[in-house]
Amino acid sequence: VALPLVLPPTVIGFYLLVSMGPHGVIGQLTQSLGLGTLTFTFTGLVIGSVFYSLPFVVQPLQNAFEAIGRGPLEAAATLRAGPWDAFFTVVLPLAKPGFVTAAVLGFAHTVGEFGVVLMLGGNIPGKTQVASVQIYNHVETMEYAQAHWLAGGMLLFSFIVLLALYSGRSNKRIWQ
Repeated sequence: VALPLVLPPTVIGFYLLVSMGPHGVIGQLTQSLGLGTLTFTFTGLVIGSVFYSLPFVVQPLQNAFEAIGRGPLEAAATLRAGPWDAFFTVVLPLAKPGFVTAAVLGFAHTVGEFGVVLMLGGNIPGKTQVASVQIYNHVETMEYAQAHWLAGGMLLFSFIVLLALYSGRSNKRIWQ
């Protein structure tokens, strides 16, 4: 799960491209199901981005579950709650901040992805073109004004995401 933290995104994208392509295991499966291949499609980009951002989702969830401890589960057991009941009525509500953090970090990390997106989705206008690749295209063609607008928008978006994430955490601490 942590491998995408240290593996270059282009390597992840390459292996996803091979596995989701017409001769890959996933590609052959999706073709046999009548879905075609996932390469160079929006669905393929979403799957690749989820894989790439998995560590940013799993780690906050793991921390949230570990922070609960045994006490609440033991209390639920004394009230005759079964494992599934305790999970849905005790663990999930207590882990809610971890789910919010995981969703926000996973989404925000995916929005700026470049390597996996370019390898797996290409740069098809109106289909698989994303902001990070478009910034690169503007810089490559020396259209710095357009690159500044997109990059500035991404910077503002990133700042707002982090502000919302951290202000939500501090507000939670105040009310506890």
